[in-house]
Amino acid sequence: MSLSAAQIVSALADIVGSAHVVGEVEKMGAWLNEPRKRFHTTAAAVVTPPDVAAVQAVLRWANQNRVAIIPQGGNTGLVGAQVPLRGDEVIMSLARLDRIRSVDSAAGVMVAEAGVILENAHKAAEAAGTIFPLWLASQGSARIGGVLSSNAGGVNVLAYGNARELTMGVEAVLADGRLYHGLNALKKDNTGYDLKDLLVGAEGTLGIITAASLKLYPLPEDYETALVNVASPDAALDLFQLMRQRAGGRLNAFELIPHIGLDIQLRHGMLDADPTASASPWYALIEMSRMAGSAPGALQSALEAAFEENLIADATIAESLADRTRMWAFREQMSECQSREGASIKHDVSVPIAAIPALIREGSAAAEKLVPGIRPVPFGHMGDGNIHFNFSMPLGADPKAFMAQYDEAMHEVIYEVVLRHGGSVSAEHGIGQLKVDLLQRVKDPVALEMMRAIKFALDPNGILNPGKMLRTVP
Repeated sequence: MSLSAAQIVSALADIVGSAHVVGEVEKMGAWLNEPRKRFHTTAAAVVTPPDVAAVQAVLRWANQNRVAIIPQGGNTGLVGAQVPLRGDEVIMSLARLDRIRSVDSAAGVMVAEAGVILENAHKAAEAAGTIFPLWLASQGSARIGGVLSSNAGGVNVLAYGNARELTMGVEAVLADGRLYHGLNALKKDNTGYDLKDLLVGAEGTLGIITAASLKLYPLPEDYETALVNVASPDAALDLFQLMRQRAGGRLNAFELIPHIGLDIQLRHGMLDADPTASASPWYALIEMSRMAGSAPGALQSALEAAFEENLIADATIAESLADRTRMWAFREQMSECQSREGASIKHDVSVPIAAIPALIREGSAAAEKLVPGIRPVPFGHMGDGNIHFNFSMPLGADPKAFMAQYDEAMHEVIYEVVLRHGGSVSAEHGIGQLKVDLLQRVKDPVALEMMRAIKFALDPNGILNPGKMLRTVP
């Protein structure tokens, strides 16, 4: 027999203390209100365990009583993995597990608990003369556990990889409360299945990450950053190839941004000044790292070569930290600025890098055919094939009517183009509850069978984030 919300709250209070349990729905806002406000189901309770032992105790009890547990970090996820689906779940916030356990700059590893805010991990790494290069727009609130559980990407994937590639090992509590001791600092460990890679990106459906050993890299002496005018995504692709040839591993980021993004941000006062050299249909934000002992000017030299090959017509190079900050604000505000223009339909997709121009061209044409006057706003990580293919509603449209009529139809149109070009319907945001049905349609059936088998083996009672990623298990 299932427990009532009151029984769940009482039992949790007995396990971790009443100070670490929230049972009143009116007090759950911080844990329920996810960024896109798409999901509105309440939870049976919120529990905030103070340490790993408490996480284990809660999961032992939950497994015995068939109570669903949703692990949550900073509640910044965009596909609803971290918020309730049914209403009888318990949200487990890992926010209190917020210690940096160790930083070893010589070994290039930091051990951070799941509740550490990403920005604080950056500061701890930099204090030791290193960097943890996972860089997100939400880094002031995103937490390590959530970042790893969603296998987050960000703007430095081109040089350093995504969250999975930056993780050396994890500590995690399994569904029955056992603790997996997987923290290590080994670059080579060929002793069986890589269990860390199962848990990273699993969205809390296989275990709850409580700590991780993370890769650190030498702190660059400086960064060279430029905002470059490009005529089209095709021209941007040619420019990217030239930059990669000349910079190699020093090329940190290559972000593609359309002019409409600049227009919106300037009209709504989101930038204190225009960061571009001049008006252009498209811009590429390019950044290279300069390590100690190397001479400055590598980016300028590469841009001069691009001018000579007629790949670009204009560019501005950051001359100060203020310039660099403004350029990155332009890029990082691309999602936020669309809310100033009313409703928007968003897609987090990836294709092979060479297919990006075709994706944008064909996807925009298909969207404009479906909705005359729609405003395409594709932007993102051109260097790793991940484009946030978003669409702002036509000027003067009614936001609610626009979403009701076109949201699902637009997804179908864009995903058809993505899949035709060998792409993925979720590049870095994950599956959560938003894309569960879509995953069943597009994923290889054998892969889905393997995923269900792994889920059942590690969580036979189905208490860990049920209904997320996989709708059902055997």
